[in-house]
Amino acid sequence: MGRFIRSVLFDASLYIVSFVIMVVFLPLMLLPRGAIFWAGRIWVKVAMGLLRVIVGLSWRVEGIEHLPAGACVIACKHESAWETLIFHLLLNRPAIALKRELTWIPIINLYFKRMGMVAIDRGAGASALKSLIQGARRVMAEGRPLVIFPEGTRSIHGKPGNYQVGVAALYRDLNVPVIPVALNSGLFWGRRSLIKRPGVITWQFLPPIEPGLSRAEFMETLVARIEGACAKLPKE
Repeated sequence: MGRFIRSVLFDASLYIVSFVIMVVFLPLMLLPRGAIFWAGRIWVKVAMGLLRVIVGLSWRVEGIEHLPAGACVIACKHESAWETLIFHLLLNRPAIALKRELTWIPIINLYFKRMGMVAIDRGAGASALKSLIQGARRVMAEGRPLVIFPEGTRSIHGKPGNYQVGVAALYRDLNVPVIPVALNSGLFWGRRSLIKRPGVITWQFLPPIEPGLSRAEFMETLVARIEGACAKLPKE
């Protein structure tokens, strides 16, 4: 079976299974929030199982020892839709900073709201940054990790994206460690690409950037760590 057929089969299977799971688990909205995170992990496990069985794509994680026990900011390289899923298996009740348009999707928007995700209107300028900080403060008060994709959108593997100022604002305001994440998911599930390739995605949690740097020093450190680590990851 060719890659194109496998990719289409995976996409179709994921959409169908996702819809069924979201509908079946809707009654969990009436229970404490932990039930919704449990449902989210089930969904991601199914998605990763489909990806492994149909496409032949699996993953490995390195540097898990760099994760602190409490609240922190995870600044993740963004190359694929894959990394928007996997956090639910790697972190305890993560909140993800996501574009506001995703909260317009029926049914799934209920899950986003119940999980306490942080929606960002990327076209709102200064007010978008203000809402990001307010949402991040709420997540930190709950002792949860906040995931942000500092490039703002998916980048092409091997080409650094345009790192946005939002992550620096969080670093300055929250006074918590920022853990950079490097990955090579774009090699296998590229930006705006239908085709998924078999292989093993490598994911690296990098040493945390502790509070105390200037904005310029922080951004320089963040970009250097992420892009430097990405350049050393397997190329296939």
